[in-house]
Formats: sequence, structure tokens, C-alpha cells
Amino acid sequence: MHPLPTASGGAVPPPRTATLDLPPRRLSTGSEDGDIAEEMEEAYWSVHDGAAAQAGVREILGRLPRITRRIGLLAWRADARATLAVVVCQLASAAMTAFGLVASVAVLRELFAQGPTPDRVGAAVPRILLVVLFLALRAVMEAGVAAAQARVTPKVRTALEKELFRLTAHVRLEAVEDADWHDEVFRAHDRGLFYARELVGQVVSLASAALGLAGTAGVLGLLHPALLPLMLLSVLPVGAAAVRSARARFHSFKRWNALQRRVRVFTWLLLDQDAAAEVRSDTVQTALLDEHDRLITRIAAEDTRLRTQAAWLHLAGRGLGGLGTGVTYGALAAMLVAGWLPLAAGAGAVLAVQTGQTALTRLVEVAHLVYEHALWVSDLEAVLERCRGLQMRTGEVPAPEHVGAIRLEDVSFTYRGKTEPALSGVSMTLRAGETVAFVGSNGGGKTTASKLLAGLYEAQEGTIRWDGLDVREMDAASLQRQVAFVLQEPVRFPFSALANVTAATGSLTEADPERALAAVRASGADQVVARLPEQWGTPLSKRFRGGQDLSGGQWAKIAVARGLYNDAPLLLLDEPTASMDPPSEHAVYEAVLRDRPREDRITVLISHRLASVVGCDRIYVFDAGRIVEEGSHEELMAHDGLYAHMFTLQAAGYQPSGGGPALTDPSPDPSSTEGAAR
Repeated sequence: MHPLPTASGGAVPPPRTATLDLPPRRLSTGSEDGDIAEEMEEAYWSVHDGAAAQAGVREILGRLPRITRRIGLLAWRADARATLAVVVCQLASAAMTAFGLVASVAVLRELFAQGPTPDRVGAAVPRILLVVLFLALRAVMEAGVAAAQARVTPKVRTALEKELFRLTAHVRLEAVEDADWHDEVFRAHDRGLFYARELVGQVVSLASAALGLAGTAGVLGLLHPALLPLMLLSVLPVGAAAVRSARARFHSFKRWNALQRRVRVFTWLLLDQDAAAEVRSDTVQTALLDEHDRLITRIAAEDTRLRTQAAWLHLAGRGLGGLGTGVTYGALAAMLVAGWLPLAAGAGAVLAVQTGQTALTRLVEVAHLVYEHALWVSDLEAVLERCRGLQMRTGEVPAPEHVGAIRLEDVSFTYRGKTEPALSGVSMTLRAGETVAFVGSNGGGKTTASKLLAGLYEAQEGTIRWDGLDVREMDAASLQRQVAFVLQEPVRFPFSALANVTAATGSLTEADPERALAAVRASGADQVVARLPEQWGTPLSKRFRGGQDLSGGQWAKIAVARGLYNDAPLLLLDEPTASMDPPSEHAVYEAVLRDRPREDRITVLISHRLASVVGCDRIYVFDAGRIVEEGSHEELMAHDGLYAHMFTLQAAGYQPSGGGPALTDPSPDPSSTEGAAR
């Protein structure tokens, strides 16, 4: 293979080649006998799943006070009165539980002190009524907790969600393009916000269980100090069993989650709309269904094993707890026989021990949930703090509403994680009333330069000035409002056709009718809107009733209309017509670049179709992050450099092979070269 000559006289090296052996006759899509869950990469949103299963009891208990304080502060900021009501009602509920237990012991003492005679029963009635009163008051307090919690819980989520979106919507573009930041933000949104809401109720349940356990311990201490160790003997085995059970559930959930993700990797192809045509035309259904059957069979076996293991753990925990309870009741019986404890107190102790067991089991289960879910909330708070440090530049100096010239001086920019600069020492001057083109090979720096002009990136070296004012002194948001940026792949807003045009000015509901009509006419989108069922009011998304889908070319016209409606002093067009048919593309360029030149606007066109830039006032040729040529089309063709080489290559594609007459003449004249390159 001989190297191809270049316009500069050098040579383009041939592509690198490597040897490739024959593929195997059979290659499994996954492990046949190993753990198919371990083959999956851990998803960014599952990093804390099962964290409580690896943490020790001491670590969990050590973090609970800090977690409770953090959630309390979030709730207090969201609704101080409702939070105070939750605390007061929760304390009162715990007190009613303790008082009710004391009153129950008093009833038992009255009934069994000398036998349950009619007189004893009658004398116990006031205390029975007192127990009923305490139970009723506890129910009222618990209802108060639920009502106050219902007020504060949604407000916690709402406040955090508002802050998350306010901060993320205004971070610098390079942060959004960072994959790590992207994963952190989506994890904070999907998990952090959800568990922040859940944690409020879980912390309330944790406090309820802890207060109930403390109240039970206090009642036993009043009955007899020796009952406290007996309570521990009874409840600790139950707590240990609850810990093992909770950990087993967490492990089970994490494995189930990984297995389900493994299945979805394959099965989404069976349901995906974009893949449907190719799946059917290539008859891939059988292969996908076979893999699905293999996986769900393995998952069913794993599920059976995990459930069986959980059943044995539960049985072991119940057995251990029963043994502890038996020892406790045996010790109580010994104390009663020895006369250390009256019969009535013994009956009350049994009641208190059972209450303590229930409270401790609940405490263990909720503590594990609180510990793990608090990790997601910590993630959320860390993301919020990081976003605060990534906000766009703010300042008191607004960008000018009109600009005569924009000057780039020795501008350089390197993307994060890259060693080679995307732009290196770029200088140019753009003047109002001019139409400027950026051309060159992929990766040459054209789009990077446009994003620097739009204020989406900041130059790491050099300066960008609007009429002599450094953009670093301007408020970034005000600068971006003075730029209309039309991209090759525009956002398809799921709103009305009118809102898709007006969105660039910050409104989805308000419009300037004459300006909107002029914009869609200039872009060719007027015929798109006119054919919609409700014209301007038609939703451009099938997710809404009566919504419509548009083709790529139709969306491109809408995007150009959005840029024109913006009416900014700097208009950037980055391959805006790549998906349009030739007549539509021609109409857009005629409208934007030739028919309606504006003396107060700078128009920058980025394009690989060089015929579209022939009529531009100045063309900048980018290569490897530098401007290697500049001038008008005629000047660059006469220079016979890189631009002339690219233009000639494109024009040659429209000439017949075999030496026949050319379809068009790719001469320097704009009217003929435009048709040639197309």
C-alpha cells in the first residue's frame, strides 16, 4: 500500500494492521458453573448495597448518633414546627409505653398478691382504667408522630431535590462531561433523594425502638435490679439472630440485583424499539431467548439456595432466642421459688421481657437500614458540596447585548484526562456583520473553539474579549444568553412545537408571535409546524396524548428556528443541517448566511460540507488544535493548501468515473462550487 500524497506535500501513513487468529467454534456468553453475579461490573448506583452486611455492630452503633443528628437537621430546615412535633410526640409516646407497663405491673400485683378474689379484681379496676388511658394516650401520640412526619418527610425530599437540580443545572460544562461526576449525580438523584425521604421515618422508628427498650429496662430495674441481666440474657440472642437475618437479607438483595441486571443486559433487546427491526431481520430472537432461558434457570436455582439458607438462619435464630428466653424464664422461676421476687412482679417481668425482645429486634433491623441508607444520603450531600464548587462564573459585569468584535488571543484548552490540547495558541477576530466558517478534520478543534466562544468552556491559556472586555470578567450566564448555539444533535424537548422554538429565551409558555413565525420560516420549520395536528400547540413527544414524532431533519429545522428566535449577537451553527435533505439544507443556508445578513450579528458556521462555506466572508481551517489556514474561499483555493485539498476531494465525488463529463464544475465561483460539493 502506497501512502497518499497530501496538499502540503507530505504523506498520509497507511492504517496500522494486526494479525487475527481464527475464532473458537464455541464461546459461552457467561460462566457455565461459576457465580454469574460476580461477572457483572458493579453499577454506579449499587455501590452501597449491602454495606450494613459488612459493617460490625460497633461501627453501626457508633454512626447512629451522627446519622440521627444529620437527619434531624435536614428535617428542622425543612419544617421546624413539624420536626418539633415529631420529637415531642415520640418522647410522649415512649413515656406512655413505660407508664403503661408500670401500670400493668401494678394491676398484676393487685390481682395476684393474695389471689384474684372479686374484691381484688374490683380494687384493680382503677389501675386497669389507667392502663387503658396510657394505651389510648400512646395511640394519640403515635398518631401525632405520623401526622407531623407526613408533613416534614416530603419537604425534606423537596428541599434536597430543588437544591440538587439548581446546583447541577448551573455547573460548568466540563463537569457534566466528566463520567465520574455524571455517575455521582445520577446516584445522588436515584438513591440519595429516595433514601433521604425514607430516612426520616426510619430514624423515627429507630428512636421509638430505642426509647421503648430504655423504658422497658427502667421498669425492670424498678421491679428488681437482678432482672436487668436477665433481660439482656433474653434479648441479646434475639438481637444476634436479628443481626444475622438482616445481613443475610442484604446479601440476598445484592445478589438478586446483580443477577437481574445480567438478565436485562440481554432481554432489553427483545423489547427495545430501536433494536426491533434488526433483531427481526437477522432472526436473533431465538439466540436471545435461549440465553434468557439459561440465565433465569440459573437465577431460579440461586434464588432457591438463598431462600433455603435464609430459612435455616431464621430457624437457628429462633432456636437461639428460644434458648435464651428459656434460661431467662428459668431464672425468674428460681427467683420466685426463692422468694426474691413476688409472683405479681414475676408476671410483670415476663411482660417487660417480651416487650424488650420486640423493641430490640426492631432496633436491630431499623439500625441496619438507617446505617446503609445514610451512606446514600452522605453521597447526596457530597455531590451537593462538589456542585457548589463547580458553579459557572458569576460576576457583576453582564455580557454586552451588542458586540462589534470578538477577539481570541493565543487561546489554548485541554480536556480533562487528555494530554494533547484540543486547542493550542488559537488567535482570530470575528466582526459583526460577518459570516465565518470553521472547517477541518474531525478532532481538529472546531467545536471546542465554538464552545469557548459560547462561554461553555473557559480558556486555560490566552484570552477571549468582547469589544475589549475579557469574558472572565463577565457573568457566565449573561454571556451564554447572548449566544445562540445550534448543534448537530439538538435537544428534542418533549414540549409543544412553540415551546421548542422559544425555549432558548428561557420560557416554555411565552412567545413573540411575529418573531417565532419569522424564525420558523427562515429555517424551513414552518411547513413542519403547519402539518402538525394542532400546529404550534402539538406536543413533540409520543409520551403525550396527541404527541408527534419528528424526523431527524425536521428536528434540525426546529433547532435552527430556536437559534434564530434567540436573536443573539453571536450565532453558532455546528453542522446544523447534517440530517436535512439537500433542498432544505440549501434553503437554510440561503436564509441564514445569504438572504438576511445582519450587521449586528456574528455568524459562525461549522461544517464538513465545504460547499456550504463558499460564500462565507472568512474561513478558518483547523488541524490538530491549531488554525493552519484562513481566508476567503477564493484565497484558500489559490493557496492550494489543506482547504483546497479537502474541497477538491469532495467535489471529485460528484464527477462521473471513466473520464466522462463532470456533473458540475467545482470552480472557485460560489454559485458553481456550491452545487459541485453537494
